Amino acid sequence: MPIQLSPNSLNLFLECPHCFWLEKKKGIKRPQPYPYALNMAVDVLLKEEFDNFRAKNESHPLLIAHNIKAHLFPNQSLLNQWRSNFEGIRYYDEEVDATIFGAVDDVLEFEDGKLAPLDYKSTGSTVPNVYDRFQLQMDTYTFLLEKNGFLTPRKGYLAFYIVDKKNGFGDRLPFRKEIHEIDTDPSDVYSLFKDAVSILRRIAPPPHSQDCQYGKWQKGAANF
Repeated sequence: MPIQLSPNSLNLFLECPHCFWLEKKKGIKRPQPYPYALNMAVDVLLKEEFDNFRAKNESHPLLIAHNIKAHLFPNQSLLNQWRSNFEGIRYYDEEVDATIFGAVDDVLEFEDGKLAPLDYKSTGSTVPNVYDRFQLQMDTYTFLLEKNGFLTPRKGYLAFYIVDKKNGFGDRLPFRKEIHEIDTDPSDVYSLFKDAVSILRRIAPPPHSQDCQYGKWQKGAANF
């Protein structure tokens, strides 16, 4: 079966090689958390909103407000492919005989033609956090853009839509909007990808990481 890994897969590999092996090799996933249906709905609405500005060849107000000198990537057809969970932007590496891919939310294009990933994040936290998994996500998207022949500024952008809890509900969910620019470094993505693929080609799984809560549960359950 062809090996295809996404930023989420690589993040799982970093968290726990054992859980990663079980999911990608045997199809045994960790128990799923409660589905974030509201977050998914917001994501759909944001794609529609950004696409409307793209269709009108207008800059999104969030980019203007934060003085980001870029416009929305104009190729809607290609962006739709890159957004697809089944297609995404991808790179097949002949040496390891595996594919790395990612479904990007959006892409910014700068005046010099360089492209940078833009990801939408909705949160109920007062202060948005740039988690390690977000950094890996942006690093991977930068890697994929470059492997597909595009130049990048080695930057990624996170558009945070933060629930504003101060002004009440009033039948509408108010958001405060921020955009965070982060430096991206794709130099470690390929080695991480190779290491993850090599784990999947093992006959037996590696041990759980020391901090893996699922491994601790499994060990505790085995004692009964």
